[in-house]
Amino acid sequence: MYNKFSNFLENKSKICVIQAENPDGDSLGSAIALDYLLPEKEISLYCPIDIPKYLHYFSDWSRVTNEFDFKADGYIIVDTAAEVLLSKLLDDTAIRNRLYSAPVLVIDHHETEDDLNFPHESIIEVRPACAELIYRIVKENKLEISKEAAEAIFQGILSDTLGLTSVSMTAETFDIAGELTRLGADVSVLEDRRREFMKKSPRILDYKADLIKRIEYYLDGELAIVHIPWDDIREYSDEYNPNVLILEEMKLVEGVKVAVAVKTYPDGKVTGKIRSDSTAQIAEKVAGYFGGGGHPYAAGFKTYDTTYEEVVRDLVKIVPELLENV
Repeated sequence: MYNKFSNFLENKSKICVIQAENPDGDSLGSAIALDYLLPEKEISLYCPIDIPKYLHYFSDWSRVTNEFDFKADGYIIVDTAAEVLLSKLLDDTAIRNRLYSAPVLVIDHHETEDDLNFPHESIIEVRPACAELIYRIVKENKLEISKEAAEAIFQGILSDTLGLTSVSMTAETFDIAGELTRLGADVSVLEDRRREFMKKSPRILDYKADLIKRIEYYLDGELAIVHIPWDDIREYSDEYNPNVLILEEMKLVEGVKVAVAVKTYPDGKVTGKIRSDSTAQIAEKVAGYFGGGGHPYAAGFKTYDTTYEEVVRDLVKIVPELLENV
């Protein structure tokens, strides 16, 4: 299966690595790792939006640009196989046409079905992180993993496993973490770097307090929802992603099994980030109702022509049904 990677690389000198429009630590770590892992290639890193400031603890985050490389010989999409998470990219007719005409390889670790409607090869394998899948691919293909590549892979894994503590962790993931450490990735150094960038200004801490007061509880406290309107997004997102600020806190409330942060935009777009605890693990199924996807414990969705109130109504309807089948 992993020979698709080496086959894709053949006869290509310029490769563009693409992240979805909701970049996170795993997608960023995967993209940066590929840059280091393919030194003989000319690599460009693309994301349709600017990398959020809370991810600037990655050493080479600034290598990512939102200028698409139309001259690349091939394109690697990391950490998603869902068209809804690439809609900003695919809405650009020139980019869509390029992806239809050029070789594309998708590398993803989610259970969500691959629904990309342009020609592509894919390596999709359910793993705790896309960065872990990247590691497995390059090991089988006998590529050298430098210290810098090991750090990027490790950071990606740490991001998607909540610091190696999530329910998705496996013994193999710990083995890989050990190997990455032997290759020079020092988890304490990486964590210190992350914590430095995760520090909050007094203004952001005040905003977090406001968000906490806004949380609404449904279904006898099993469902927690918070609304993040456009005014909040515009004022605070560049400094700190409101989702990151509040979701884990919501999940830690006694009795909460599903936590959802819902953002609303002026163009009618509504997005949701979902977290479910280890007893529920239905986040992916909740997101799937709205056309999204992800993991059983962490997922997201994006929809249009709806309202916050309608999303809340649907959540209150579907969550009990899904919990009954756990």
